[in-house]
Amino acid sequence: MFMNEFFIVFPEGDVQEVSRRIPINEIVDMNGNSLPLPLPTSRMIAYRVSRIKTDENRGGNETYHFLELLSAEELNPYTRPGAE
Repeated sequence: MFMNEFFIVFPEGDVQEVSRRIPINEIVDMNGNSLPLPLPTSRMIAYRVSRIKTDENRGGNETYHFLELLSAEELNPYTRPGAE
């Protein structure tokens, strides 16, 4: 049986399994869920998928989504006008 497995890799190196492939540059929360835009505030923990690596094995593929932590300044363009 062929399996596709998906993981997010946090900047500190921790790895967590997720249920789907995430596009590059997608803004996600700590569980790998896409954040709806515009964001309500720039004061939240958010990550951007910076690169994707796929390891092909005999029994399946493992896809790793490497995340980078976004600062409040980097989130400002994605927030509603007038939000902090």
